[in-house]
Amino acid sequence: MNKLRNSSFLLLTSIIWGLAFIAQSVGMDYIKPFTFNGIRSLIGGVVLIPLVFILRCRANRRGELQKENKKVLITGGICCGVILFIASTLQQYALVDTSPGKAGFMTALYIVIVPMIGGFTGKKTGIKLIIAVIASLIGLYFLCFDGEKFTLAPGDIYLILAATMFSIHILVIDYFSPKADGVAMSCIQFIICGLLSVLPIILFEKPELSAIIDAKAAILYAGVMSCGVAYTLQIVGQKGVNPTLASLILSLESVFALLGEFVYSKITGNPSTLSHREIFGCAIVFFAIILAQLPDKRKT
Repeated sequence: MNKLRNSSFLLLTSIIWGLAFIAQSVGMDYIKPFTFNGIRSLIGGVVLIPLVFILRCRANRRGELQKENKKVLITGGICCGVILFIASTLQQYALVDTSPGKAGFMTALYIVIVPMIGGFTGKKTGIKLIIAVIASLIGLYFLCFDGEKFTLAPGDIYLILAATMFSIHILVIDYFSPKADGVAMSCIQFIICGLLSVLPIILFEKPELSAIIDAKAAILYAGVMSCGVAYTLQIVGQKGVNPTLASLILSLESVFALLGEFVYSKITGNPSTLSHREIFGCAIVFFAIILAQLPDKRKT
């Protein structure tokens, strides 16, 4: 029963993350990328502060609170925050002229890129991953093919770079998370990401308060729901759930980004910007994502 409940939490997480692409896209109608990411990240960090204290108090009561190296915690939080700042900025700039559904699938390529990086660092690369990489490249072709020729628009380049940075982000988290409190480290990374956005906001964007107020729904969803609530659900949901199954469920965020765009277009009366060719490309990319997460067969 707990496994079913926790799997449901992970599914809800993927839904929240998928719909966050809609919020991020809508936010660009009112404010610019650095402003959106800066405010959103600071909100996410603030939302996680109470959770850090609650979890630590609970662990202390149970006698499970472990002594930690604060230097490692802070270093991990800063490193993750810097990388997240770069990745989220690239993604946000892409959403200025890229559909949320397409952005969701291209960003999700980090699931394929992570094991690719592992292959370059000496980890064994199986035929399954090779097929997944080829499939993802085919999917990208259909996503970036304009009907006459293959072209990489600025938004496409930003998304490929963002997916690469998110891959590095995952590997850095994988390095630091066993040595530090994951929730506290995430809280620090969001605050760092938000603070790094302050100077570019002042220098390049200079947003008006009225514009920020107009974008409040999108900002609050991305900050509170995507950063705070979804991250909490992920922590709870992954307990007792097979890591492969957890990854597969969370990868559904790309599907919910596409479905969210379709529903939002129907509600607002605006036509979806994804063509049939691009939807076919999304399907191939999703196949690559699933394939990259399937466990290798082991000889018994």
